[in-house]
Amino acid sequence: MSSTPHSQQTSPPEQQEMPLIEHLLELRNRLLKMVLAVVICFAAIYPFANELYLLLSQPLRDLLPEGQTMIATDITSPFFAPLKLALVLAVFVAIPVILYQLWSFIAPGLYAHEKRLAFPLLFTSVLLFYAGAAFAYFVVFPLVFGFFTAIGPDGIVELPDISSYLNFVLKMFFAFGVAFEIPIATVLLILTGATTPQDLASKRPYVVVACFVIGMMLTPPDIISQTLLAVPMWILFEFGIIFGRLAHRGKGAEDEPEA
Repeated sequence: MSSTPHSQQTSPPEQQEMPLIEHLLELRNRLLKMVLAVVICFAAIYPFANELYLLLSQPLRDLLPEGQTMIATDITSPFFAPLKLALVLAVFVAIPVILYQLWSFIAPGLYAHEKRLAFPLLFTSVLLFYAGAAFAYFVVFPLVFGFFTAIGPDGIVELPDISSYLNFVLKMFFAFGVAFEIPIATVLLILTGATTPQDLASKRPYVVVACFVIGMMLTPPDIISQTLLAVPMWILFEFGIIFGRLAHRGKGAEDEPEA
C-alpha cells in the first residue's frame, strides 16, 4: 500500500499552481470591486452629506451655550468637510464588502481549519470596529464635549470650526474602533503560538498600564477620554484571554486525532 507524501496531506485542497499574472489579474479584479463598492456607497451617501454632518456634530452642538454655533474658518470648509465625511462613511459602510473581497482572494490558499477560524474572526472584527465607533459617539463624545465646554474660562466664546471638529471625531472613531479589536488580536496571538493565555494573564499589570498610555496618546489630554478608552481596552483584553483559552482548547482537541 503506497503512502501519501506529507506535503500532499498538509497542502490546502483548493490550492492550485497559478501563474503570477493570473494572481495579479484576480487581485486587480478584487480591488476594482472594492473601489466600486466605495463609489456606490459614496454616491448614495453624498446627497445627505450635510444632514449627516449635522447628525455627527449633534453631541457638540447640544452642549454649546445658547446663541453659539459652529463656524467655518476656511472658505472651502462648508464644501470639503461634508465631502470628506461622505467619503469616510462610504469606506466605513463598504468595509464588509472590502473584507469579503480580501477573504475571497486568500481563502483558496487556506487549510480547512484555517477557513473555519478566519471567517468568524473577520466577521467579529467588523462588528467590534462598528461597536467601538458607536461607543465613541454615544458615550465618549457627550462626556468629552461636556468637559471641554464647561472648563473654558469665562468670557470666551466657543465657536468650533467644522473642519477641526471633523478631524477630531474621525480620529476618535478610528482610535476606539481599533481599540475594540483587542480580543481579535489576543485570540490570534494565542492561536499562532506566539503566547499562551497563562502568559498573557501573568502580564495583566503591564497591560493595564499600556492601556492607559495608549489612551493618553490617542485621545485628547483629559482624564475622561483617556479613561473611557483605557478601561474598555482592559475589559476587552480580559475577554480576549477568555476566548483565547476556549480557542486554544479547541485547537488542542483537533490536534490530538491528527497526532
